[in-house]
Order: sequence, then C-alpha cells, then structure tokens
Amino acid sequence: MSQRTLISSGSPFEKTAGYSRAVVDGEFVHVSGTTGYDYSTMKMPEDVGAQVVNALETIKGALAEAGCSLLDVVRARYYVTDRNNVETVFAILGEYFGDIRPAATMVICDLIKDEMKVEIEVTARTV
Repeated sequence: MSQRTLISSGSPFEKTAGYSRAVVDGEFVHVSGTTGYDYSTMKMPEDVGAQVVNALETIKGALAEAGCSLLDVVRARYYVTDRNNVETVFAILGEYFGDIRPAATMVICDLIKDEMKVEIEVTARTV
C-alpha cells in the first residue's frame, strides 16, 4: 500500500468541508478544485483573471509541497461560470500550461458561491 500524504493550503474550507488541498498517493498528486481566493487574506478578487492566477498560484504551492511542479501536471479540469470569460481564462492558462499541455477539460457551470468565477483541479505525477 502506498503512503498517503495530505497537504493543506490553510483554507478554513478544508476543515469545514472535510477535504485536503492536495493528496499525494503513490506516484500521483491530486489537487482539489481550487478557486481564486487569496488564502493569506481570504479575499476573492472580482476579476476573473486575478482569480485564475490566484488559483494557479495556490496549486503551484500545493504541488511544491508535494515535491513537484506545474511541469508534472498530466490532467487539468477547469470550471468556469460564464462562457464570456473563457478567452480571458484561456490566455492565462496558456501562460502557465502552454508548453506543459496536460490533458484538459473545461466545463461551464455554477460554483458554490456567487463570487467564484473559476475553479481549477489538477493531477500531477511525482516521478
């Protein structure tokens, strides 16, 4: 059985909802859906672009704690609340993942709080 490691971003939502920012299990790191909060201030920017950057930076931190980076991401899922924001989201994703090019899916949907405009989850390989 592989060792399982839990990683926290310090978000109060993790304890309340019973999840970890990321779970390292064997050769994979599974990063939970991450929204655009700045977890140091618990503030959500209004701008969708700023939310995407915050989410990706939180994900980068979780991956670093797991001993890997965005370069190790093999799967990404993007949830966007407004199709009119897709081009903005794509531009930032291209900056972060343009050369990495993980398998990816984007879904237009509602999220759990009105201020949330994007949520991103990734899976990375540790080896």
